[in-house]
Amino acid sequence: MNTSSNPNLTDWLDRLERRAPASRIELGLERVQAVWRRMDAELSMPVITVAGTNGKGSVVAMLESMLIAGGYRPMAYTSPHILRFAERMRIAGREAEETDIVDALEHVERARADIALTYFEQTTLAAFRLAARAGVDAIVLEVGLGGRLDAVNVVDADVVVITSIDIDHAEFLGDTRERIACEKAGVARAGRPVIVGEPDPPASLNEALESIGACVIRAGECLGPAGAVDALRIVHGDFSLELPRPPLLGDWQRGNAACAVIALIELADRLPVTEAQMAAGLRDVRLPGRFQIVRRNPEVILDVAHNPAAAAALASALGRAQTNSIAVFSALAGKDVAGIGRALDACFTRWLVAPLDGDRAQPAGDIAAELEDAPVSGTVETVESVPAALQQALADSGPADRVVVFGSFLTVAEAWIELSPKAH
Repeated sequence: MNTSSNPNLTDWLDRLERRAPASRIELGLERVQAVWRRMDAELSMPVITVAGTNGKGSVVAMLESMLIAGGYRPMAYTSPHILRFAERMRIAGREAEETDIVDALEHVERARADIALTYFEQTTLAAFRLAARAGVDAIVLEVGLGGRLDAVNVVDADVVVITSIDIDHAEFLGDTRERIACEKAGVARAGRPVIVGEPDPPASLNEALESIGACVIRAGECLGPAGAVDALRIVHGDFSLELPRPPLLGDWQRGNAACAVIALIELADRLPVTEAQMAAGLRDVRLPGRFQIVRRNPEVILDVAHNPAAAAALASALGRAQTNSIAVFSALAGKDVAGIGRALDACFTRWLVAPLDGDRAQPAGDIAAELEDAPVSGTVETVESVPAALQQALADSGPADRVVVFGSFLTVAEAWIELSPKAH
């Protein structure tokens, strides 16, 4: 890639997308390890790696917020983004400057030379470069896919969180929880802590972590009875903490918060954070697209749920449809649409299904057919686009009704833009 024309970030990502589309997945560490060695960089700050089928973004956001409240400058690296690529690389809670991201991407480009990297591999190495140059106090990494062969795994985590184990990306990770658990366990390191948030881990996870020699901590065993309904009590080691529940909606966020707090406890010698600072960080945490209520009368909710387990969590938060409740839904190819539909069947009286753009998109008619075959009891209709589906849903809803937009990050992004500025 010729970088002599000083492209901006949009130009750079367009070129990278043409060379290595973001949808192309090639798991393996050999290429990214080779380029990382050529970069001759080092991440001397504490590294927290967060893996899991669902809940990764929430845990990263909580860790980031608590570290900031503790007076630190963390970097959070997440994917995918909703609106802007820079959402993936945040320093002290702010999106990295686009010029700095471009500099990091160009540094990786020079280092890779003749080694082909995927979109995710190149952007992950750019995030490492950015963290090293920015002199951050800690880096919190969200695994992109699986764990063992994911690009973030080229660096050794000081603490690992495994949030949940369920079936997603089966074509890459396997079609059983047992096989998927082994892939996620691969981010652990011998003698270092792994916090397991999954309440019912398959035996293979325990076996894999034992084989690695990791120090396993079960988050559920650290949760105690709290003194208030909206409080979180965590007992681990010498720590006994009474903390507020984060404002992120959904009962599952209690477990995610426990994982994040325990991870910080494990790093207390290097990154001490007081109970009051943890409390402030949890109160301040924000994360777009996770059961996010963006409008009232009618209520409009955005959620990036894109697999049956996430759909089941969304269903538990929504409850049974009591009024006109409309789903605005789309999903990328390869997703278990029928499983998502079954998990949410009781929540909706109507489904408006729209196509997405991109090489992993699938026709709305195919998605609708999978929902009808599931079957779902609500009516299923196809609409030309997510914005059109959202406008139709709003037009057909009264003040007491509900519209829920979900199915992928892309679905939420299109709805967010349509609702702007009210969604911000």
